[in-house]
Amino acid sequence: MGVKIKYKVFCVGAVLTLLFVAACTHPAIKADILIKNGTVYNGMDTVPSIVDIAVKEDKIAYVGSAGKVQINASKIINAAGLTVSPGFIDPHTHATNDLVNENLSDNKPFLFQGVTTVVVGNDGSSPYPFVKYAAKCEEHGVGTNVAVFVGHGTVRKMVVGSSDRKATQQEITKMQKVIRAEMDAGAFGMSTGLFYAPGSYSDTDEIIALAEVVAETKGVYDTHLRDESTYSIGLIPAIKETIGIGEKAGLPVHISHIKCLGVDVWKQSDSIITIIEAAQKKGIQVTANQYPYNASATGLQAAVVPRWAESGGRDSLVVRINTTGQRTKILEETKINIARRGGPKTLLIVQSPNKLYEGKNLEEISEIHNMPPEETVFKILEDGYAKIASFNMTRYDIANFMDEPWVVTGSDGGSGHPRKYGSFPRKYNTYVKQDSVLTTAAFINRSSAVTADILRIPNRGKLLEGYFADIIIFDPATFMDKATYEDAFKLAEGLKYSIINGKIAIDEGKYTGQKNGAVLRKKQEKGV
Repeated sequence: MGVKIKYKVFCVGAVLTLLFVAACTHPAIKADILIKNGTVYNGMDTVPSIVDIAVKEDKIAYVGSAGKVQINASKIINAAGLTVSPGFIDPHTHATNDLVNENLSDNKPFLFQGVTTVVVGNDGSSPYPFVKYAAKCEEHGVGTNVAVFVGHGTVRKMVVGSSDRKATQQEITKMQKVIRAEMDAGAFGMSTGLFYAPGSYSDTDEIIALAEVVAETKGVYDTHLRDESTYSIGLIPAIKETIGIGEKAGLPVHISHIKCLGVDVWKQSDSIITIIEAAQKKGIQVTANQYPYNASATGLQAAVVPRWAESGGRDSLVVRINTTGQRTKILEETKINIARRGGPKTLLIVQSPNKLYEGKNLEEISEIHNMPPEETVFKILEDGYAKIASFNMTRYDIANFMDEPWVVTGSDGGSGHPRKYGSFPRKYNTYVKQDSVLTTAAFINRSSAVTADILRIPNRGKLLEGYFADIIIFDPATFMDKATYEDAFKLAEGLKYSIINGKIAIDEGKYTGQKNGAVLRKKQEKGV
C-alpha cells in the first residue's frame, strides 16, 4: 500500500515538473516594445480583444495571448483602460507644404489625432515631380508616413495651361506620359479637382484617357467631384460621371469628400447611396471619404466666383471684373453662388492677408464696406487669397453617409479649419460616443484598415503579425478634438501613445521629437 502511494506521489510530481518545464519553455520573443492589458481593436473585427502586441524593429512581431509566449521587451506599455488601434490613415489632407518645411514636418496636427499616415496631392493639385518631393521629405524627416497622388490639375496646367478649353489629343498623350512617370516613381493614384480651375475645363473623355494609365499601374482614381451642389452639372450627375470614369477606365474610384453642399441638394444622400450601391453590385469599386463637420473649407474665389471668369488665371479675372459688360455678369453669377452656399452669413473668412477680415462672415464685411456681398467678394480678393469655412451641410446627410461601410474618415485638413486638428477625435466623440451613429470598431476600421485597402497601401492599417508597426493607444474617456472655428489651431487631446514604423512618436501624451514617418511608394508588382 505504501508503495502505491509513493508511486502516485511520484507521478503527480513528475507531471507538475513537466508542466513547469513546459511553462518555462514557451517560445521566447525578443521585442523592442510590448503593449499589454489594452482593449485591442485590430482594424478588422467588430469586437475588441485583450491581447498582447510585441513590436520588433518596424514590424508587429506578435499578437496574441500573454500566456502563449515569453516576451522580453526593452519597453513595456501597460495599456490597461486604454484603447489600442491601428494608426489612422487620412486619405485626403493638405499637409503637402508642411511636410517639406523642416519646422512643420513633424505633422503634429495630424499626429495628435492618431493619424500615422497622410495622403497628399489631392483635389488635382500635387507636388511635382514626386522624386524631388520625396527627397525633400526624407532629407529632414517627416512625423507621419506620407503617400502621394499625382494631381491632374497640376499636370494639365503644365501641358495645357490655365485656359478654359479642351485638351488636344497631343496634349492628352503628353499628360499620359507625365502621369505614367509619376506612377512609376511611386504615386498611389491620380487625383482630380473637377470643381476647380483648371480641372473644371477638362471633359470626361480626357479624365478617362488619363485614368486608363493609372489603371495599368494598379492605381486609384481620387476625385473632388465636378459639382457638389448645383454649380454646373449638379451633384447626382457628378456622382454618375465619377462612376462612369471608373467603369470605362477599369479602376477603383474614390470620392473626396462625399457631401450634399448647399440648400439645393440637401437630403440627396439617400439617392446617392442607392446609385453608388447599384454600381458596386455591377462590380465597380466606388468608395468615399468624409469629414465630420457641417462646414466645408475652400478658397473664397473657388466658392463663389464663376469658373469661366477665372480662365487664364488671376490677371485675366482682374481684367474681366474691371470690364463693364463682364463685371455685371460676374457679379450676378457670384450673387447666385453665394445664395447656393446659404447666403453671406454662412461664409466665414478663416484666413486672409487682411487680418481685419478673419473671424468675420461675408455679411459682416459687407456692412463694414457698405457694399453688396457680391462686390465685397472682390474687395476681399484684392488683398490676395482668402479662405472660408462654408456652413452648408445638414446633419441628416452627414450621418447618412457616415453609416455606410464604404465611407471612411478623411480630414481634408488645411490651415484655418478645425478639421486639420480635430477630424478623427471629433468623429469619435460626436458620432460614436455622443450620437451612436457608429460603433467604436466601425470608426476604427473605417479610419485604418478599410482606408488602407481602398488606397491599396500594403501591410498597414491592421494589427497583424508582419504588418508595419503603426499603432496608437488612446484614452476612450478623454480622446477629443479641441480645435474650433474660433481657434482652429488647438491640438487634440487623449492620445497616449503613437508608434510609427516601430518607433514611439508620442509617449504618455507627449511628442518625443522623433520623426518616424516614411515616404511610401506604390509598388507596381502585379496584384499590389
